[in-house]
Amino acid sequence: MPNPPTETPSPDDDRRFLRRALSLAAENVEHGDGGPFGALIVQNGRVIAEARNRVLSQNDPTAHAEVEAIRAACRKSGHFHLEGAVLYASSEPCPMCLAAAYWARVGRVVYANSRLQAAKAGFDDVDLYRELCLPAANRRILVSQLTLTEADAPFTAWQNSPKRQIY
Repeated sequence: MPNPPTETPSPDDDRRFLRRALSLAAENVEHGDGGPFGALIVQNGRVIAEARNRVLSQNDPTAHAEVEAIRAACRKSGHFHLEGAVLYASSEPCPMCLAAAYWARVGRVVYANSRLQAAKAGFDDVDLYRELCLPAANRRILVSQLTLTEADAPFTAWQNSPKRQIY
């Protein structure tokens, strides 16, 4: 079920917020913290978080601008869901960032540059999307399940825990 934004921004608002994401991306080229990517989270017409890609400065392949913005927005809001929020990104989110937006329950994503444009600049988002569409046996990274009799113990403990909170 989609998580609709709490309000629908006007096209002018979308352009303004997207231009800010592009500005963050351009700033990041100057700073050299990571790739030319910027993102912000807007909720109820207000920017609640913004971030730049920090893959290089943090030596963290997950420190994409979108993930960093989601993390900052969740810290600021005190919750792990961002229902009704809009993620503005300088480029089409990679599979990891798109999955993070789904996990955060973002209502909408607006981006400027496509994955094809990112590929022309040397980023492999197109390849990642293609790889994830392949059957598991045909992917570059071998992923396999090893069944252990005790494997379900953490799930059983979770299901029986009074501290359990579904997310």
